[in-house]
Amino acid sequence: MDQIKTAAQPEARLHFLDYWRVIRIRKAIIITVFLITAIIATAVTFILPEQFSSTAKIKVENDVTDITPMSGGMTPSWSPYDAYFIQTTFEIMNSQLVLSNVIASLNLNVEWGKKFFNGETLKTKETMEILKGHISLAPVRNAKMINITVFSDDRNEAAKIANAIAEAYKDYRVKSRQELASKGLEKLEQQLAEQETKIQMVQTNVERLRSELGIVDTANSPGYTSTLDDDQMRRYAQLMIEGERAYKESMVQLDGLKHITNGSLRDVLPSVFPDGALSELLGRLHEAQQNWVTKTNDYAVSSITMTRIQSLIDELNHQIDDRVIGIMSGLETQVQAKKAALDGLTQAVNDAKAKDALQAAKNQPYYDEKIKKEQLMRMHDLLFAKITNEKLDLEIPKTSMVQVTDTAEPGKTPVKPNKPVNIALGLIFGIIMGVGLAFFIEYLDTSVKTIDDVERTFQAPVLGVIPQNIGYLLDEGNESKHAEAYRVLRTNLLFSRRDEKLNTIVIVSAGAGEGKSTTTINLSTVFAQSGNRVLIVDSDLRRPTLHKLFKTANNLGLTNYLLKQNTLAEIVQTTGVPNLDFMASGKLPSSALGILGSAQMKEMIAELKQRYDFIFFDSPPILGVSDASILASEVDLVMQVIQYRRYPQPMTLRAKQMIEKVGGNFVGLILNNINMSQDEGYYYYSGYYHDYYYSRTASEQDAEAKADAKLLGKPAEASETEVGVKQKY
Repeated sequence: MDQIKTAAQPEARLHFLDYWRVIRIRKAIIITVFLITAIIATAVTFILPEQFSSTAKIKVENDVTDITPMSGGMTPSWSPYDAYFIQTTFEIMNSQLVLSNVIASLNLNVEWGKKFFNGETLKTKETMEILKGHISLAPVRNAKMINITVFSDDRNEAAKIANAIAEAYKDYRVKSRQELASKGLEKLEQQLAEQETKIQMVQTNVERLRSELGIVDTANSPGYTSTLDDDQMRRYAQLMIEGERAYKESMVQLDGLKHITNGSLRDVLPSVFPDGALSELLGRLHEAQQNWVTKTNDYAVSSITMTRIQSLIDELNHQIDDRVIGIMSGLETQVQAKKAALDGLTQAVNDAKAKDALQAAKNQPYYDEKIKKEQLMRMHDLLFAKITNEKLDLEIPKTSMVQVTDTAEPGKTPVKPNKPVNIALGLIFGIIMGVGLAFFIEYLDTSVKTIDDVERTFQAPVLGVIPQNIGYLLDEGNESKHAEAYRVLRTNLLFSRRDEKLNTIVIVSAGAGEGKSTTTINLSTVFAQSGNRVLIVDSDLRRPTLHKLFKTANNLGLTNYLLKQNTLAEIVQTTGVPNLDFMASGKLPSSALGILGSAQMKEMIAELKQRYDFIFFDSPPILGVSDASILASEVDLVMQVIQYRRYPQPMTLRAKQMIEKVGGNFVGLILNNINMSQDEGYYYYSGYYHDYYYSRTASEQDAEAKADAKLLGKPAEASETEVGVKQKY
């Protein structure tokens, strides 16, 4: 089958009234669930046994290490706050370490065996599971305190158990602390004994090495004592510094003089290195040079006097040069002497140090053993002091770790069950469950619920809304209050026609029981009451029902005419309603199942159009058999009946698509069987029209009757007074 494309559906938005409508429609479910839940909650509340509670409050502190660390002397160690400490305490309180002692102290195996198991003594594990269900542990905000609450049907038993748990936990903490401390002391004493053994062995080695090496340790110092005297070493160091300074100064002075020329050196040298002989020679040279200058005025250069003076000057220069060379040689000798003295002093110091180092290396094993002995002695003293301190601490009662600040007292009034709270919660839970179930069922229900659902899903107008529990207008008469809904349908149908010649109408539905037959009869009756000549044709050949409503036989009818056994005059029957005729379906032979699609059917429809103003065909469900599809393609107008909240929307939509596929002239939908008491919104389509119609005056009704007759193309006298309201889509 070809896929039928439909227009995209607009988005659906729920309004507050939609939620209220669901609650009104499903109020029976809501009330039922609410009452059942409330009754169960109330019954359970009163059936549950009463329980009392007692609370003991304890203060807890973090555990410290079993042995205080030796760092920092004998100052006791401390531990920072542990975020998981309270939760760890809860787990310990609920463990076998604590609860087994509580069970033993209160003899709960026997007592609860008598109480719960007809005197059979319980096992500790079984009693422990029961006891855990009666305990509630809660921390005190911003404090290291815990509330131990116990519930029991015996107020005294609750107090005893709460106090027993507090004491059992306290005993557990003290005992575990003592066990840890005792184990730590045993370990320390073992280490102390081992330390004493090591000290004895090291002492023996020290005595042996002192004898072998011939060491005289009068200073009783822990390390090697040097043979070099400190004052002597300081003097050596001072002499080395002075000798090195003098040597460097002489070297600098000598290097500076070596770079001066001989002519300038004789003038510079006396100021740097005073020398009497050199100074005397320089003075004599100066006098000779002055005498030379003086004599040049009186004597000739070649004279004997001048020659003698020149010979003296040359002799003095020669002596001065020799003296300068001698002084420079003396300076070099002094520098070399200073260098030799410095080297000798350095060598003496180095030799003394080497000798001392050799002696230190020789005696080092002795002093190493001696240092080792001193370290072992210090460790021995620390261990001994620690053991003494821990023994003293072990003898002091450990009451600060766990303190019972408030003992439990028997409760005066029961705390469980809390009847007002339980009943209130039951009521609240019941209403929530009821409303939730109602909306869940509503969510699962995909049937047609509102006109908006229809128009949004089917993209087609709603021509009429038929209330619930409407009877047949044949029996109720012209003044029936239910007729107004069909008058509205009739008016909307007339306005939906494009041509007045379109007067053959078939009413179909997707499934059985949606009210198409009732709609066909009542709508035909309204048309007939308006003065139109109307024929109802029961074209549901497989399950005909209209003849029963008209209280006639089904011997002759549509099938007889189509099989050319009878004429129209023979098969058309009159009814008790003026202007309304009826054609039964007749008997359907098994060999004539496709008779509605015959040429005879088309000829009959054409002939009936000439005889009647309107012809209504009642058909089978369109999704059940092909007869309805055939009728939809042969008549002028097709209307589809949808029963409120009966079939899923996809099924109903498929029926409309079938009409369009066979070429039927689909004019609109009819919503049937609407519960006006639950869906107040539909009052607009039924009760409003009914009140409006019957509240008008006679003149207003006559005026509207004339307008209606004009619409039908008939005289005003032939139209029964009624009202029609045109709906816009």
